[in-house]
Amino acid sequence: MSGRLIGIDAGGTMTKAALFGADGVELACARRPNTMLFPAVGHTERDAEQMWQAACSAIQAVLEESGTLPGDVLGISTTGYGSGAYFVDGDLNPVRPGIVSTDTRAAALLRELERSGLAAACGAQVQQRMWAGQASVLLAYLSRAEPELLGRTRSVLMCKDFLRAKLCGDCSTDPTDAGIAGLIDVSTGSYAEAMLHELGIAAWLDRLPPIGPSNEVAGTVSAEAARRCGLRAGTPVVRGLVDVAAASLASGMADASLMTIVAGTFSINQTLHDAPRVSRLPFLQCAYPLGGYYLATEGAATSAGNLEWFCRVMLDAEAARAASGGRTIYEVCEHLVREGLGRETDMLFFPFLFGGPGGAPAGLLGLTASGSLGDVVRAIYEGIVFAHRMDVDALLSGPDAASPSRIRLAGGGARSLVWPQLFADVLGLPVDVMQCGELGAQGAAMCVAAALGAQPDLATAARTMPRLARAYTPDPARSALYERKYEHFVRTADSLAHLWTHRAADPQTQLAGA
Repeated sequence: MSGRLIGIDAGGTMTKAALFGADGVELACARRPNTMLFPAVGHTERDAEQMWQAACSAIQAVLEESGTLPGDVLGISTTGYGSGAYFVDGDLNPVRPGIVSTDTRAAALLRELERSGLAAACGAQVQQRMWAGQASVLLAYLSRAEPELLGRTRSVLMCKDFLRAKLCGDCSTDPTDAGIAGLIDVSTGSYAEAMLHELGIAAWLDRLPPIGPSNEVAGTVSAEAARRCGLRAGTPVVRGLVDVAAASLASGMADASLMTIVAGTFSINQTLHDAPRVSRLPFLQCAYPLGGYYLATEGAATSAGNLEWFCRVMLDAEAARAASGGRTIYEVCEHLVREGLGRETDMLFFPFLFGGPGGAPAGLLGLTASGSLGDVVRAIYEGIVFAHRMDVDALLSGPDAASPSRIRLAGGGARSLVWPQLFADVLGLPVDVMQCGELGAQGAAMCVAAALGAQPDLATAARTMPRLARAYTPDPARSALYERKYEHFVRTADSLAHLWTHRAADPQTQLAGA
């Protein structure tokens, strides 16, 4: 079957639309920025309607750029970041701003749940640890902080589900998003009703969406959405899947020999398992839409989003100079790091802007008068990879851990020519980068291909649509150097966590009047 496929990916910083052929080749891509809202300390939100407008604009752009007629589009699907939450009324209008998964407003509640033992008990029922930006924890927080929200809400949706609802009116979700939200028993695919009662959020049960397969047609593009997006009314809309699973699917991850790493806002590090991991509950876990596997994830908000923050806050003037010369600030950073890799430096960056392990603060240590901007940017690159290594070490520990032999790298970090080699050197495994630049969107498009017959099934799509672009092998000398530097990074992060958390608890260390 011929025809073109569209995947929408709403990530931490951008909403993207990508157009693919039925063979998986990316034909066009458009990106539109998402505006992060910070209404209070620890609160990270998003204007849901603005995100929908960004998706519409991006869809229009890829159609125009590629010369694709609306009738040439076989189908469309969505993906997006996991957890957080969107709340809509019966007309699909947001009743409050969407909450992004980096949100930490529920941190105090989470500590309360941990002290009582409820976090561990509830986590065991959904086969993953509880965390502040998880939908289940946020619902518990909002039940206290915004009790009127329940009455104003008809459906609680995940990010990709909100966009699909705007496309076709369908309010459902799939096992990957429901799993990562911490709302279902991953092994059965059903809502964990006992856990919802224990957490005090059982009243939300009838607001939670029905769960269906990722590669199933959920509806068709409405006349209103067609007018907004430039699509043909009646175009099939496939349910889709959460971004981390979509990226793994588009990386060709079909068995336990591969590990996927997504270097984006979050450090996402993933392996496949025959059954849900229980010896050491992972950060995230969900059923994988391929091969009967389960996807286990370790991660935190410690990845490339830290570089984006540094460029936005610290390199504004440098970005303007780069733009005047036809370059992006990220191209400048790449050049600076490549220039500095031959110099030895003890400088360390701790990428904990959204919170570090044990309460460790973000920061840069080892600055000297002889240091350069290149040394600082290099430390940021290395620190982000070290933070991934901490998560990978946890992911690969325990009796039910996987033993991958290769890494597939995705996310913004995969577009770099420097980061993949750093990952190979620090982790000691070969690293592959895929040809497609938008793996999340491609994973969504693969669901369309399988649902509508452009590919025989999802397994075939996963085997034939992904394409390798570059491969990196570890440099033994640099791996040995980074092993020592990583050990220093971990010890220092542990010490900083101890010092910082004790400082925060000691009123004598607080500035007068602060």
